[in-house]
Amino acid sequence: MSSTTNLRDYFEVTALISGFFRTQDERRFDEGWAGAYFTDDLRTTTPLGVAEGADAVRHVEEAIGRFAATLHVSSDVLVRAEPGARTAHASWNAHMTHVHLDSTLQARGEGANPLFTVGGIYEAELRRTERGWRISRMSVRAVWITGEPPVLPDEAATRVAELIGAQASN
Repeated sequence: MSSTTNLRDYFEVTALISGFFRTQDERRFDEGWAGAYFTDDLRTTTPLGVAEGADAVRHVEEAIGRFAATLHVSSDVLVRAEPGARTAHASWNAHMTHVHLDSTLQARGEGANPLFTVGGIYEAELRRTERGWRISRMSVRAVWITGEPPVLPDEAATRVAELIGAQASN
């Protein structure tokens, strides 16, 4: 929290982040779920690429659907917002554990690791709306990974393989 961010904004943004992760882990993707967390013009940047608007929301749902279960833990949330401002910036650390689908484990054969774990850093721009703070831009950068990613379409698999190679060489 910056010295100019008021406590109410800090707690509202932190609760938004926690709620977003909880929604993923509980797979509560009912119609309109994204409106509780994002602006309509959301733009996301992940190791799988850039997505905007409804495509960005669909990307979140598809990513979670590639796993049997997930658990996201956020920490060290930093919020910068001038008092009364309409925009804010937030960053946080995340530990993301993903349990592979049975079909993924069967395809990989006996002894396949059931977990794909990522430690990353999120950056977000937020906008104050009539419904409260909403994320308008969000990116995640993997700092480390363990295990294998899910079975992905070829283009996405190539991007993740490049990421894994870069992490292994560091």
